[in-house]
Amino acid sequence: MGLSDTRRRLVGRLSTRKTREREGLVLVEGVRAVAEALDADVDVRFALRSPDLMSTGAGSTLSERLVSLDCALEDVTEREMAGVADTQTSQGVLLVCREPSLTLAELEAKDGSSLLLLDGVQDPGNVGTMIRTARAFALDGVVVLDGSADPWSPKTVRSSAGACFGVPVVTARWREAEAWVTSSGMALLAGDPRGADVSKVVTRGTWGLVIGSEGAGVRPEILESADMVAVPMAGGMDSLNAAMAGAILLYALTSADGP
Repeated sequence: MGLSDTRRRLVGRLSTRKTREREGLVLVEGVRAVAEALDADVDVRFALRSPDLMSTGAGSTLSERLVSLDCALEDVTEREMAGVADTQTSQGVLLVCREPSLTLAELEAKDGSSLLLLDGVQDPGNVGTMIRTARAFALDGVVVLDGSADPWSPKTVRSSAGACFGVPVVTARWREAEAWVTSSGMALLAGDPRGADVSKVVTRGTWGLVIGSEGAGVRPEILESADMVAVPMAGGMDSLNAAMAGAILLYALTSADGP
């Protein structure tokens, strides 16, 4: 049986943020990302697989796992998969699941928590990479502020390699997040070339690192209530890719946690 028109149209609608948010669904592609989603016990609507999935050991294992879950699994041809996949080269698996729903109120910033806040980071690849980095350094959550790329878009999920299912991710406007930051007693650190050498900074208590867009940086109203930190660079260089800078800053800050 071929891919149904209903599912083909649904997958197509998930490529844009407005319709994806209205559906409340997430499109997950690739062996690793789908495995991460299943590990997080997501609410699966349906899954598609093509013969390409069986070309690797990891793919074969995932295929057996999908069968054992007894979810709505549909076998499609490689051509049909290519027609709905968001990637140029499909790994033979696509999953549609419910978007994990979490609010700021549910993201508990307990004493000693560490979080990442993304302010106006518009590139989905950078957002996904930084979510993956946050998980790698065992942060307690990621807050994606207004003006940033959709953290649940197909490209962002793919860039995170499914790590978005392994760390709490919340979207919020800064006006809402500001009150939450204040009430939690969080110390804000903002990545900025004018900041202090991050290797000299020791974090204590609850803290959050804010990374802004490569062009505009962190918005002024956040900078007013944050301590700026920077990655020292050789003469002639004053900036890094946002995701790269975020990774270096998080490594330094998590390595320097105080008592």
